[in-house]
Amino acid sequence: MIVTKHALPRRTILRGVGATVALPLLDAMVPALTATSRTAAAGTTRVAFWQTANGIYGPDFKPRGEGTNLKSLTLMPITMPLQPVLDHTVVATGLSNLAAESKQVGSGVHARAASCFLSGAAARRTEGADIELAKTLDQYAADVLGRETQLTSLELALESSFVGNCDQGYSCAYVNTFAWRAPTMPLPMENNPRIVFERMFGDGGSVEARLGQMKRDRSILDRVSADLAGLQKRLGPGDRATISGYLDAVRDVERRIQKAEQHSATTPLPESAQPMGIPESFPDHCDLMVDLMFLAYQADVTRVITFQTSREQGGRQFPHIGVPEAHHETSHHQGDPYKIKQNSKINAYFMHLFATLAAKMQQAPDGDGTLLDHSLLLWGAGMGSGDIHSPHDMPVVVVGGGGGVKGGRLLKYALDTPFMNFALSMLDRAGVPIERMGDSTGRVTDL
Repeated sequence: MIVTKHALPRRTILRGVGATVALPLLDAMVPALTATSRTAAAGTTRVAFWQTANGIYGPDFKPRGEGTNLKSLTLMPITMPLQPVLDHTVVATGLSNLAAESKQVGSGVHARAASCFLSGAAARRTEGADIELAKTLDQYAADVLGRETQLTSLELALESSFVGNCDQGYSCAYVNTFAWRAPTMPLPMENNPRIVFERMFGDGGSVEARLGQMKRDRSILDRVSADLAGLQKRLGPGDRATISGYLDAVRDVERRIQKAEQHSATTPLPESAQPMGIPESFPDHCDLMVDLMFLAYQADVTRVITFQTSREQGGRQFPHIGVPEAHHETSHHQGDPYKIKQNSKINAYFMHLFATLAAKMQQAPDGDGTLLDHSLLLWGAGMGSGDIHSPHDMPVVVVGGGGGVKGGRLLKYALDTPFMNFALSMLDRAGVPIERMGDSTGRVTDL
């Protein structure tokens, strides 16, 4: 990074009628020869928590071979997509969320596993409004990392929410989200790319008002063109190229959202169709959400993201990867090789999306490194084996170098080591110290 004598503010915002566009870290934001330059060049810590539902098939997740160096081990189908970011990857085994088990009530395990994932706590069994869990890890991170960002956190999903009783006496609130601001305050997850885009780049007002304005007005970037023209005169060639690439990505995402909306407006859809702004093609929907997350990190709109790739007991099918069966159905394989293969294809696809985000961040400069160098992205599930609904031996992957985490390693813990111990160590690395969480008994020492 080239430091300059005259620096732009780190939070430089382009403004227009009803629009704001935050800029990524530029050379012009790093003043020369000051303590501030060292802070800016070091980048900022970002964290993500991705959750997949219905557990996994463990042998298709755990790398095989001797030792702990991932490069010397054989990656299995679910972890194979991590190959491009393997140097930044930590795979952990043996971790468990025992609070998801219920000694009194055997039913409702899907709700308990989903809600326990980032809380380490047992959900209150209720179908009514008296839901109760615990504040989740992501929101502790948001308290610290979200102090200087437009959005303290961003909660995203790929499926619509449900209401009522979703799992044997447990409210749907426990499976609709795994992010809780407080013990009685679940945070809704948004699956509509247009609404996410408007939250990131809209300038105040209600979502409905901004959506209406978008239909009447020009694009986001057209509305900030005056601010952009003035800014360009103050930047060097390198910064102009950085902004050009970033704004091209913003415009591309907006164009793809508009295309989905136009299709929804002109094509008759069944009553169960998703809301406007969600592409008809599920892979296109997934790619849009990944690109929105990348833009949110790049522009420092938020530093904390939770993403629910699938919902517990979900019936989504995946024909684009050769899986016409429902997700939940494949998780109960009972040793059937075909169902095992189909279930692992689904989890490998979600891991591919996760690795795609990491790879994008690996290519994006940020301070004295890349976005990935300064981030910690966690992928996991509330269950280990989906076939037997087990909260033991959960699949856990962390990608990124934030806080000095070293990648390329397999960490093997004794079975039923609390996942909360590992999660607290991860947050320590991110600069978010928490004394304890759920059933934590301390920290792991090797992350």
